[in-house]
Amino acid sequence: MSHTLTPIDFRRNSQHVAPPLRAATQKNTRTAVLKRAEAVEQLGDALWQQLRQAAHDARLHTLLHLDEYLLQLEAQVTQAGGYVHWANDAAEARRIVLEIARQHAVQRVVKVKSMLSEEIELNEALRDAGIAALETDLGEYLVQLDGSRPSHPTAPALHMTKEDIAALLRAKLGVDAPPDPQVLTEIARTRLREEFLAAEMGLSGGNFLVAETGTLVLVTNEGNGRMCTSLPPVHVAVVGIEKTIPNWDTLAVLLNLLPRSTTGQQITSYVTCITGTRAGGPREFHLVLLDNGRTRILRDERARETLLCIRCGACANICPVYNTVGGHAYGWVYTGPIGAILSPQLIGTTLARDLPFASSLCGACADICPVKIPIPEILLHLRHRVVEGDAFAAPAAPPILRAGAQGVGLALGMPLLYEIGTQLLRRAQFPLKRGAWLPTLPPPLNRWTMTRPLPAFGATIRDWMRARTPGGAVRVRARNLALALAAVGAIVLGLVFAFNRRRGK
Repeated sequence: MSHTLTPIDFRRNSQHVAPPLRAATQKNTRTAVLKRAEAVEQLGDALWQQLRQAAHDARLHTLLHLDEYLLQLEAQVTQAGGYVHWANDAAEARRIVLEIARQHAVQRVVKVKSMLSEEIELNEALRDAGIAALETDLGEYLVQLDGSRPSHPTAPALHMTKEDIAALLRAKLGVDAPPDPQVLTEIARTRLREEFLAAEMGLSGGNFLVAETGTLVLVTNEGNGRMCTSLPPVHVAVVGIEKTIPNWDTLAVLLNLLPRSTTGQQITSYVTCITGTRAGGPREFHLVLLDNGRTRILRDERARETLLCIRCGACANICPVYNTVGGHAYGWVYTGPIGAILSPQLIGTTLARDLPFASSLCGACADICPVKIPIPEILLHLRHRVVEGDAFAAPAAPPILRAGAQGVGLALGMPLLYEIGTQLLRRAQFPLKRGAWLPTLPPPLNRWTMTRPLPAFGATIRDWMRARTPGGAVRVRARNLALALAAVGAIVLGLVFAFNRRRGK
Protein backbone atom coordinates (compact mmCIF):
# COMPACT_ATOMS: atom_id res chain seq x y z
CA MET A 1 0.00 0.00 0.00
CA SER A 2 1.26 3.48 -0.88
CA HIS A 3 1.07 6.15 1.81
CA THR A 4 2.20 8.94 -0.53
CA LEU A 5 0.14 12.10 -0.11
CA THR A 6 -0.82 14.29 -3.04
CA PRO A 7 -0.73 18.10 -3.10
CA ILE A 8 -3.87 19.74 -1.72
CA ASP A 9 -5.67 21.97 -4.22
CA PHE A 10 -7.93 23.89 -1.88
CA ARG A 11 -9.29 26.15 -4.62
CA ARG A 12 -10.37 23.26 -6.82
CA ASN A 13 -11.82 21.36 -3.87
CA SER A 14 -13.81 24.44 -2.84
CA GLN A 15 -15.39 24.75 -6.28
CA HIS A 16 -16.93 21.28 -6.02
CA VAL A 17 -18.87 21.77 -2.79
CA ALA A 18 -22.50 20.72 -3.30
CA PRO A 19 -25.11 23.20 -1.99
CA PRO A 20 -26.81 20.55 0.24
CA LEU A 21 -23.46 19.81 1.92
CA ARG A 22 -22.90 23.52 2.53
CA ALA A 23 -26.39 23.92 3.96
CA ALA A 24 -26.01 20.93 6.31
CA THR A 25 -22.61 22.19 7.48
CA GLN A 26 -23.90 25.68 8.22
CA LYS A 27 -26.97 24.41 10.04
CA ASN A 28 -24.98 22.12 12.33
CA THR A 29 -22.15 24.56 13.05
CA ARG A 30 -24.65 27.32 13.84
CA THR A 31 -26.29 25.06 16.41
CA ALA A 32 -22.88 24.24 17.95
CA VAL A 33 -21.92 27.92 18.20
CA LEU A 34 -25.21 28.82 19.91
CA LYS A 35 -24.90 25.95 22.41
CA ARG A 36 -21.33 26.95 23.22
CA ALA A 37 -22.39 30.56 23.80
CA GLU A 38 -25.11 29.42 26.22
CA ALA A 39 -22.65 27.20 28.12
CA VAL A 40 -20.10 30.02 28.43
CA GLU A 41 -22.79 32.46 29.57
CA GLN A 42 -23.83 30.06 32.33
CA LEU A 43 -20.24 29.89 33.55
CA GLY A 44 -19.69 33.64 33.28
CA ASP A 45 -17.31 35.41 30.93
CA ALA A 46 -14.83 36.45 33.63
CA LEU A 47 -14.34 32.88 34.84
CA TRP A 48 -14.29 31.60 31.26
CA GLN A 49 -11.43 33.94 30.35
CA GLN A 50 -9.51 32.91 33.47
CA LEU A 51 -9.90 29.25 32.52
CA ARG A 52 -8.74 29.94 28.95
CA GLN A 53 -5.62 31.69 30.18
CA ALA A 54 -4.89 28.98 32.75
CA ALA A 55 -5.27 26.29 30.08
CA HIS A 56 -3.04 28.19 27.66
CA ASP A 57 -0.33 28.66 30.24
CA ALA A 58 -0.46 25.04 31.43
CA ARG A 59 -0.38 23.61 27.91
CA LEU A 60 2.47 25.87 26.84
CA HIS A 61 4.44 25.04 29.98
CA THR A 62 4.05 21.33 29.21
CA LEU A 63 5.25 21.77 25.63
CA LEU A 64 8.33 23.69 26.78
CA HIS A 65 9.16 20.87 29.22
CA LEU A 66 7.78 18.02 27.14
CA ASP A 67 10.90 15.85 27.41
CA GLU A 68 10.58 15.74 31.21
CA TYR A 69 6.85 15.02 31.24
CA LEU A 70 7.09 12.29 28.60
CA LEU A 71 9.67 10.42 30.65
CA GLN A 72 7.48 10.77 33.75
CA LEU A 73 4.50 9.51 31.74
CA GLU A 74 6.42 6.49 30.47
CA ALA A 75 7.56 5.56 33.99
CA GLN A 76 4.04 5.81 35.41
CA VAL A 77 2.40 3.80 32.60
CA THR A 78 5.01 1.07 32.98
CA GLN A 79 4.61 1.00 36.75
CA ALA A 80 0.84 0.56 36.28
CA GLY A 81 1.38 -2.53 34.13
CA GLY A 82 1.16 -0.96 30.68
CA TYR A 83 3.61 -0.97 27.78
CA VAL A 84 4.95 2.21 26.18
CA HIS A 85 6.12 2.35 22.55
CA TRP A 86 7.78 5.32 20.84
CA ALA A 87 6.96 6.04 17.18
CA ASN A 88 8.98 8.61 15.29
CA ASP A 89 6.66 8.70 12.29
CA ALA A 90 3.46 7.24 10.85
CA ALA A 91 5.16 4.20 9.35
CA GLU A 92 6.69 3.25 12.69
CA ALA A 93 3.35 3.68 14.49
CA ARG A 94 1.63 1.41 11.96
CA ARG A 95 4.38 -1.17 12.33
CA ILE A 96 4.05 -1.20 16.14
CA VAL A 97 0.26 -1.64 16.06
CA LEU A 98 0.47 -4.40 13.44
CA GLU A 99 3.13 -6.22 15.44
CA ILE A 100 0.95 -6.18 18.57
CA ALA A 101 -1.96 -7.45 16.47
CA ARG A 102 0.15 -10.32 15.07
CA GLN A 103 1.35 -11.33 18.53
CA HIS A 104 -2.27 -11.81 19.60
CA ALA A 105 -3.59 -13.28 16.33
CA VAL A 106 -6.01 -10.38 16.00
CA GLN A 107 -8.62 -10.63 13.24
CA ARG A 108 -11.10 -7.98 14.38
CA VAL A 109 -10.48 -4.51 15.80
CA VAL A 110 -13.01 -2.04 17.18
CA LYS A 111 -12.00 1.62 17.24
CA VAL A 112 -12.81 4.70 19.25
CA LYS A 113 -12.90 7.91 17.22
CA SER A 114 -9.33 9.06 16.62
CA MET A 115 -8.12 11.71 14.21
CA LEU A 116 -4.58 10.48 14.77
CA SER A 117 -5.44 7.09 13.31
CA GLU A 118 -6.64 8.94 10.21
CA GLU A 119 -3.38 10.89 10.15
CA ILE A 120 -1.26 7.73 10.07
CA GLU A 121 -3.70 5.82 7.80
CA LEU A 122 -4.04 3.05 10.35
CA ASN A 123 -7.31 1.63 9.02
CA GLU A 124 -5.77 1.08 5.60
CA ALA A 125 -2.73 -0.62 7.12
CA LEU A 126 -4.93 -2.98 9.16
CA ARG A 127 -7.06 -3.77 6.13
CA ASP A 128 -4.01 -4.58 4.03
CA ALA A 129 -2.85 -6.93 6.80
CA GLY A 130 -6.16 -8.79 6.63
CA ILE A 131 -7.53 -7.30 9.86
CA ALA A 132 -11.07 -5.89 9.92
CA ALA A 133 -11.08 -2.51 11.70
CA LEU A 134 -14.50 -1.09 12.51
CA GLU A 135 -15.21 2.48 13.57
CA THR A 136 -17.70 2.48 16.44
CA ASP A 137 -18.32 6.21 16.95
CA LEU A 138 -21.61 6.81 15.13
CA GLY A 139 -20.28 9.62 12.94
CA GLU A 140 -17.08 7.73 12.11
CA TYR A 141 -19.11 4.58 11.43
CA LEU A 142 -21.23 6.47 8.89
CA VAL A 143 -18.20 8.03 7.22
CA GLN A 144 -16.53 4.61 7.04
CA LEU A 145 -19.65 3.12 5.43
CA ASP A 146 -19.65 6.00 2.96
CA GLY A 147 -15.97 5.46 2.10
CA SER A 148 -15.12 9.10 2.75
CA ARG A 149 -13.20 11.16 5.31
CA PRO A 150 -14.53 12.95 8.39
CA SER A 151 -15.42 16.58 7.65
CA HIS A 152 -15.14 18.00 11.18
CA PRO A 153 -12.78 17.51 14.15
CA THR A 154 -15.48 16.31 16.57
CA ALA A 155 -18.53 15.61 14.37
CA PRO A 156 -17.23 13.45 11.51
CA ALA A 157 -20.59 13.27 9.69
CA LEU A 158 -21.55 16.90 10.31
CA HIS A 159 -21.98 17.40 6.54
CA MET A 160 -24.70 14.72 6.33
CA THR A 161 -28.43 15.21 6.86
CA LYS A 162 -30.69 12.56 8.41
CA GLU A 163 -31.99 11.86 4.90
CA ASP A 164 -28.41 11.25 3.69
CA ILE A 165 -27.79 8.89 6.59
CA ALA A 166 -31.02 6.97 6.00
CA ALA A 167 -30.15 6.52 2.33
CA LEU A 168 -26.62 5.38 3.24
CA LEU A 169 -27.84 2.74 5.72
CA ARG A 170 -30.41 1.44 3.24
CA ALA A 171 -27.76 1.13 0.53
CA LYS A 172 -24.96 -0.37 2.66
CA LEU A 173 -26.86 -2.46 5.22
CA GLY A 174 -29.99 -3.33 3.28
CA VAL A 175 -32.31 -2.29 6.09
CA ASP A 176 -35.45 -0.20 6.29
CA ALA A 177 -34.06 3.11 7.52
CA PRO A 178 -36.50 6.03 7.83
CA PRO A 179 -34.96 9.50 8.32
CA ASP A 180 -35.59 9.39 12.06
CA PRO A 181 -32.49 10.04 14.22
CA GLN A 182 -33.58 7.67 17.00
CA VAL A 183 -34.32 4.81 14.59
CA LEU A 184 -31.06 5.39 12.69
CA THR A 185 -29.10 5.30 15.95
CA GLU A 186 -30.80 2.04 16.98
CA ILE A 187 -29.86 0.44 13.65
CA ALA A 188 -26.20 1.38 14.16
CA ARG A 189 -26.24 0.27 17.81
CA THR A 190 -27.62 -3.15 16.88
CA ARG A 191 -24.96 -3.66 14.24
CA LEU A 192 -22.10 -2.57 16.48
CA ARG A 193 -23.01 -4.43 19.69
CA GLU A 194 -21.93 -7.85 18.38
CA GLU A 195 -18.66 -6.36 17.09
CA PHE A 196 -17.61 -5.25 20.58
CA LEU A 197 -17.99 -8.79 21.85
CA ALA A 198 -16.15 -10.43 18.93
CA ALA A 199 -13.12 -8.12 18.64
CA GLU A 200 -9.70 -9.22 19.90
CA MET A 201 -8.31 -5.67 20.06
CA GLY A 202 -9.62 -2.22 20.91
CA LEU A 203 -7.94 0.85 19.39
CA SER A 204 -8.26 4.40 20.67
CA GLY A 205 -6.58 7.74 20.59
CA GLY A 206 -6.54 9.97 23.63
CA ASN A 207 -7.73 13.43 24.59
CA PHE A 208 -5.12 13.83 27.32
CA LEU A 209 -2.27 11.94 28.98
CA VAL A 210 -1.76 12.77 32.67
CA ALA A 211 1.98 12.49 33.32
CA GLU A 212 1.88 12.29 37.12
CA THR A 213 -0.12 9.03 37.10
CA GLY A 214 0.30 7.72 33.55
CA THR A 215 -3.43 8.03 32.90
CA LEU A 216 -5.07 8.03 29.48
CA VAL A 217 -8.19 10.25 29.38
CA LEU A 218 -10.96 9.78 26.81
CA VAL A 219 -13.76 12.36 26.59
CA THR A 220 -16.78 10.95 24.71
CA ASN A 221 -20.54 11.13 24.41
CA GLU A 222 -21.14 7.57 23.29
CA GLY A 223 -20.71 4.34 25.24
CA ASN A 224 -18.57 2.91 22.44
CA GLY A 225 -15.45 4.42 23.99
CA ARG A 226 -15.75 2.36 27.15
CA MET A 227 -16.81 -0.75 25.23
CA CYS A 228 -13.73 -0.59 22.97
CA THR A 229 -11.34 -0.05 25.85
CA SER A 230 -12.89 -2.64 28.21
CA LEU A 231 -14.25 -5.65 26.33
CA PRO A 232 -11.41 -6.73 23.97
CA PRO A 233 -8.48 -8.48 25.68
CA VAL A 234 -5.96 -5.97 24.26
CA HIS A 235 -6.24 -2.17 24.24
CA VAL A 236 -3.85 -0.08 22.12
CA ALA A 237 -3.91 3.72 22.36
CA VAL A 238 -2.04 5.73 19.71
CA VAL A 239 -1.61 9.30 21.00
CA GLY A 240 0.35 12.34 19.87
CA ILE A 241 3.06 13.42 22.29
CA GLU A 242 1.52 16.90 22.52
CA LYS A 243 -1.53 15.51 24.36
CA THR A 244 0.56 15.16 27.55
CA ILE A 245 -0.44 17.34 30.52
CA PRO A 246 1.31 17.55 33.91
CA ASN A 247 -1.36 16.66 36.44
CA TRP A 248 -5.00 16.34 37.44
CA ASP A 249 -5.32 20.03 38.26
CA THR A 250 -4.58 20.82 34.62
CA LEU A 251 -7.07 18.16 33.55
CA ALA A 252 -9.77 19.79 35.69
CA VAL A 253 -9.26 23.09 33.88
CA LEU A 254 -9.32 21.46 30.45
CA LEU A 255 -12.45 19.44 31.25
CA ASN A 256 -14.22 22.71 31.99
CA LEU A 257 -13.27 24.04 28.56
CA LEU A 258 -13.44 21.09 26.17
CA PRO A 259 -17.10 19.98 26.52
CA ARG A 260 -18.42 23.55 26.52
CA SER A 261 -16.42 24.39 23.39
CA THR A 262 -17.31 21.17 21.58
CA THR A 263 -20.98 20.50 22.28
CA GLY A 264 -22.09 23.16 24.75
CA GLN A 265 -22.19 20.63 27.60
CA GLN A 266 -20.94 21.24 31.13
CA ILE A 267 -19.43 17.76 30.98
CA THR A 268 -19.63 15.00 28.42
CA SER A 269 -21.55 11.76 29.00
CA TYR A 270 -18.34 9.79 29.57
CA VAL A 271 -14.94 10.83 30.90
CA THR A 272 -12.92 7.62 30.89
CA CYS A 273 -9.62 7.51 32.79
CA ILE A 274 -7.41 4.49 32.12
CA THR A 275 -4.26 3.82 34.13
CA GLY A 276 -2.44 0.71 32.89
CA THR A 277 -4.18 -2.64 33.22
CA ARG A 278 -7.08 -3.03 35.62
CA ALA A 279 -9.45 -5.64 36.98
CA GLY A 280 -12.30 -6.39 34.62
CA GLY A 281 -10.52 -4.71 31.72
CA PRO A 282 -8.11 -5.78 28.96
CA ARG A 283 -5.23 -8.10 29.88
CA GLU A 284 -2.79 -5.76 28.11
CA PHE A 285 -2.61 -2.00 27.65
CA HIS A 286 -0.22 -0.52 25.07
CA LEU A 287 0.44 3.21 24.68
CA VAL A 288 2.04 4.30 21.38
CA LEU A 289 3.47 7.81 21.67
CA LEU A 290 3.70 9.41 18.23
CA ASP A 291 5.89 12.28 17.08
CA ASN A 292 5.31 12.43 13.29
CA GLY A 293 6.55 16.01 12.96
CA ARG A 294 5.42 17.38 16.30
CA THR A 295 8.91 18.04 17.64
CA ARG A 296 9.65 19.89 14.41
CA ILE A 297 6.65 22.15 15.06
CA LEU A 298 7.82 22.59 18.64
CA ARG A 299 11.14 24.00 17.41
CA ASP A 300 9.39 26.84 15.53
CA GLU A 301 8.87 29.51 18.20
CA ARG A 302 6.27 31.37 16.12
CA ALA A 303 4.18 28.29 15.31
CA ARG A 304 4.61 25.96 18.28
CA GLU A 305 1.36 27.08 19.91
CA THR A 306 -0.40 25.08 17.19
CA LEU A 307 0.26 22.10 19.46
CA LEU A 308 -1.87 23.59 22.25
CA CYS A 309 -4.98 22.43 20.36
CA ILE A 310 -7.39 20.19 22.29
CA ARG A 311 -9.44 19.28 19.16
CA CYS A 312 -12.72 20.89 20.23
CA GLY A 313 -13.72 21.97 16.71
CA ALA A 314 -14.93 25.41 17.84
CA CYS A 315 -12.69 27.23 15.36
CA ALA A 316 -14.27 25.31 12.47
CA ASN A 317 -17.78 26.04 13.75
CA ILE A 318 -17.20 29.80 13.74
CA CYS A 319 -15.04 30.03 10.60
CA PRO A 320 -16.75 31.67 7.56
CA VAL A 321 -14.44 29.83 5.19
CA TYR A 322 -15.13 26.39 6.67
CA ASN A 323 -18.85 27.14 6.67
CA THR A 324 -18.69 28.00 2.97
CA VAL A 325 -16.57 25.12 1.67
CA GLY A 326 -17.01 22.35 4.26
CA GLY A 327 -14.32 20.13 5.73
CA HIS A 328 -13.42 17.98 2.72
CA ALA A 329 -12.06 20.99 0.82
CA TYR A 330 -9.07 21.04 3.20
CA GLY A 331 -7.90 17.84 1.54
CA TRP A 332 -6.53 16.00 4.57
CA VAL A 333 -7.41 14.87 8.08
CA TYR A 334 -7.45 18.21 9.88
CA THR A 335 -10.02 20.77 8.77
CA GLY A 336 -11.03 24.34 9.53
CA PRO A 337 -8.62 26.95 10.89
CA ILE A 338 -6.65 24.42 12.95
CA GLY A 339 -6.22 22.31 9.82
CA ALA A 340 -5.01 25.36 7.92
CA ILE A 341 -2.10 25.73 10.36
CA LEU A 342 -1.51 22.13 11.45
CA SER A 343 -1.55 20.30 8.11
CA PRO A 344 1.16 22.43 6.43
CA GLN A 345 3.43 21.82 9.41
CA LEU A 346 2.83 18.06 9.52
CA ILE A 347 2.92 17.17 5.81
CA GLY A 348 4.89 20.16 4.53
CA THR A 349 4.03 23.39 2.77
CA THR A 350 4.83 21.80 -0.58
CA LEU A 351 1.73 19.61 -0.26
CA ALA A 352 -0.41 22.03 1.75
CA ARG A 353 0.76 25.41 0.49
CA ASP A 354 -2.85 26.53 -0.20
CA LEU A 355 -4.10 26.05 3.34
CA PRO A 356 -2.48 29.04 5.12
CA PHE A 357 -4.27 31.23 2.57
CA ALA A 358 -7.65 29.54 3.21
CA SER A 359 -8.66 32.21 5.70
CA SER A 360 -10.17 35.67 5.79
CA LEU A 361 -8.02 36.50 8.86
CA CYS A 362 -11.17 37.73 10.61
CA GLY A 363 -9.80 36.44 13.93
CA ALA A 364 -13.00 34.68 15.05
CA CYS A 365 -11.06 31.43 15.44
CA ALA A 366 -8.64 33.00 17.92
CA ASP A 367 -11.48 34.58 19.88
CA ILE A 368 -13.34 31.29 20.26
CA CYS A 369 -10.35 29.01 20.87
CA PRO A 370 -10.53 27.66 24.46
CA VAL A 371 -6.73 27.53 24.79
CA LYS A 372 -6.07 30.88 23.07
CA ILE A 373 -4.10 29.69 20.05
CA PRO A 374 -3.14 32.80 17.99
CA ILE A 375 -4.33 31.20 14.75
CA PRO A 376 -4.23 34.36 12.55
CA GLU A 377 -0.65 35.08 13.58
CA ILE A 378 0.41 31.52 12.77
CA LEU A 379 -1.41 31.71 9.41
CA LEU A 380 0.58 34.83 8.50
CA HIS A 381 3.80 33.15 9.59
CA LEU A 382 3.06 30.13 7.41
CA ARG A 383 2.16 32.35 4.46
CA HIS A 384 5.57 33.92 4.80
CA ARG A 385 7.15 30.46 4.83
CA VAL A 386 5.27 29.52 1.66
CA VAL A 387 6.31 32.68 -0.20
CA GLU A 388 9.91 32.85 0.97
CA GLY A 389 10.63 29.13 0.86
CA ASP A 390 10.37 26.61 3.64
CA ALA A 391 13.04 24.64 5.43
CA PHE A 392 10.55 21.78 5.44
CA ALA A 393 10.29 20.89 1.75
CA ALA A 394 8.61 23.94 0.19
CA PRO A 395 10.44 25.83 -2.60
CA ALA A 396 10.17 29.59 -2.74
CA ALA A 397 7.17 31.08 -4.50
CA PRO A 398 7.53 32.17 -8.17
CA PRO A 399 9.53 35.41 -8.58
CA ILE A 400 6.50 37.32 -9.88
CA LEU A 401 4.52 36.47 -6.73
CA ARG A 402 7.40 37.45 -4.47
CA ALA A 403 7.90 40.70 -6.37
CA GLY A 404 4.19 41.46 -6.14
CA ALA A 405 4.16 40.84 -2.38
CA GLN A 406 7.21 43.05 -1.91
CA GLY A 407 5.62 45.78 -4.05
CA VAL A 408 2.41 45.74 -2.01
CA GLY A 409 4.43 45.85 1.20
CA LEU A 410 6.38 48.85 -0.10
CA ALA A 411 3.20 50.69 -1.13
CA LEU A 412 1.50 50.05 2.20
CA GLY A 413 4.55 51.33 4.05
CA MET A 414 4.75 54.68 2.19
CA PRO A 415 1.69 56.97 2.65
CA LEU A 416 2.31 59.01 -0.51
CA LEU A 417 2.77 55.93 -2.68
CA TYR A 418 -0.32 54.38 -1.09
CA GLU A 419 -2.45 57.43 -1.91
CA ILE A 420 -1.18 57.54 -5.48
CA GLY A 421 -2.07 53.86 -5.81
CA THR A 422 -5.62 54.42 -4.54
CA GLN A 423 -6.13 57.21 -7.08
CA LEU A 424 -4.93 54.94 -9.88
CA LEU A 425 -7.24 52.13 -8.77
CA ARG A 426 -10.25 54.44 -8.60
CA ARG A 427 -9.65 55.63 -12.16
CA ALA A 428 -8.64 52.27 -13.62
CA GLN A 429 -11.86 50.66 -12.41
CA PHE A 430 -14.25 52.77 -14.52
CA PRO A 431 -14.26 50.51 -17.64
CA LEU A 432 -15.03 47.50 -15.39
CA LYS A 433 -17.47 49.13 -13.01
CA ARG A 434 -21.14 48.08 -13.01
CA GLY A 435 -23.03 50.17 -10.50
CA ALA A 436 -21.36 49.74 -7.13
CA TRP A 437 -19.55 46.53 -8.11
CA LEU A 438 -16.68 45.16 -10.17
CA PRO A 439 -18.15 41.89 -11.50
CA THR A 440 -15.08 40.92 -13.56
CA LEU A 441 -11.37 41.66 -13.12
CA PRO A 442 -8.42 40.76 -15.37
CA PRO A 443 -6.03 37.93 -14.42
CA PRO A 444 -4.79 37.15 -11.82
CA LEU A 445 -7.41 39.18 -9.93
CA ASN A 446 -10.18 37.26 -11.69
CA ARG A 447 -9.57 34.43 -9.21
CA TRP A 448 -11.67 36.52 -6.83
CA THR A 449 -14.39 37.55 -9.29
CA MET A 450 -14.83 34.02 -10.61
CA THR A 451 -16.79 33.26 -7.44
CA ARG A 452 -17.99 36.68 -6.17
CA PRO A 453 -18.08 40.34 -7.27
CA LEU A 454 -15.76 42.93 -5.75
CA PRO A 455 -17.13 46.19 -4.32
CA ALA A 456 -16.04 49.16 -6.41
CA PHE A 457 -13.33 51.43 -4.97
CA GLY A 458 -14.88 54.59 -3.51
CA ALA A 459 -13.54 57.55 -1.58
CA THR A 460 -10.96 56.69 1.04
CA ILE A 461 -11.62 57.29 4.72
CA ARG A 462 -8.88 59.94 4.64
CA ASP A 463 -10.75 61.82 1.91
CA TRP A 464 -13.97 61.48 3.87
CA MET A 465 -12.37 62.97 6.99
CA ARG A 466 -10.65 65.80 5.08
CA ALA A 467 -13.91 66.71 3.36
CA ARG A 468 -15.60 67.24 6.72
CA THR A 469 -13.30 70.15 7.59
CA PRO A 470 -14.11 73.73 6.42
CA GLY A 471 -13.11 74.03 2.77
CA GLY A 472 -12.03 70.42 2.87
CA ALA A 473 -13.97 69.26 -0.19
CA VAL A 474 -12.09 71.67 -2.45
CA ARG A 475 -8.75 70.65 -0.98
CA VAL A 476 -9.59 66.97 -1.41
CA ARG A 477 -10.42 67.46 -5.10
CA ALA A 478 -7.22 69.43 -5.63
CA ARG A 479 -5.14 66.85 -3.78
CA ASN A 480 -6.65 63.97 -5.71
CA LEU A 481 -6.02 65.75 -9.01
CA ALA A 482 -2.39 66.33 -8.02
CA LEU A 483 -1.99 62.71 -7.00
CA ALA A 484 -3.55 61.52 -10.25
CA LEU A 485 -1.19 63.73 -12.28
CA ALA A 486 1.74 62.46 -10.24
CA ALA A 487 0.66 58.88 -10.88
CA VAL A 488 0.32 59.48 -14.62
CA GLY A 489 3.68 61.23 -14.64
CA ALA A 490 5.31 58.31 -12.82
CA ILE A 491 3.87 55.85 -15.33
CA VAL A 492 5.07 57.97 -18.29
CA LEU A 493 8.55 58.29 -16.81
CA GLY A 494 8.64 54.55 -16.20
CA LEU A 495 7.67 53.81 -19.79
CA VAL A 496 10.25 56.26 -21.14
CA PHE A 497 12.94 54.72 -18.95
CA ALA A 498 12.02 51.22 -20.08
CA PHE A 499 11.96 52.30 -23.77
CA ASN A 500 15.36 54.00 -23.58
CA ARG A 501 16.86 51.04 -21.76
CA ARG A 502 15.53 48.71 -24.45
CA ARG A 503 16.96 50.94 -27.22
CA GLY A 504 20.31 51.06 -25.44
CA LYS A 505 20.50 47.28 -25.68
